[in-house]
Amino acid sequence: MAERQEQTAPDALLTRIGQIVMLHRGGDREEARRRLLELWAETAESGDALHRCTLAHYLADTQDDPADELAWDLRALSAADELTDGRPGADPASVRGFYPSLHLSLAADYLKLDRADAARSHLRRARRAADTLPDDGYGTGVRAAITRLELRLPDTGPSEGDGWGPPRQRPER
Repeated sequence: MAERQEQTAPDALLTRIGQIVMLHRGGDREEARRRLLELWAETAESGDALHRCTLAHYLADTQDDPADELAWDLRALSAADELTDGRPGADPASVRGFYPSLHLSLAADYLKLDRADAARSHLRRARRAADTLPDDGYGTGVRAAITRLELRLPDTGPSEGDGWGPPRQRPER
């Protein structure tokens, strides 16, 4: 029974991260960045990959400089890759659900940095990975964000007939 309770006990660090994210969403970006950086300093070097992925993903959102945002998003992706490499207790299916958002964030970062080819590459990865998302509010929101970015960044889809991405307009003859 104790083992079962341990498995269902909330992760204290993820709870703290969630509280800081609410602070950020409430409009206090500077304080959220400060607190997330404190958590990073406490845990990141020896921290669990799930914690590093989550912290880096949210730290990216608090950055003012697009290059800094990109660096944090790359850290988040790297930590997610570690999770898929066999984190004890990690559910590979749930970890795969991180990738659409991570690649979408990277695509947006690269677009801000005027690196359209890199943005297209990550946007394609986000679209392919979106199949892993549930049909709930989160999944719908991420898919919609992918579509919005595809519309801002033309020519993101592969050749016609691959069945994903927004339909392309054919020139009238």
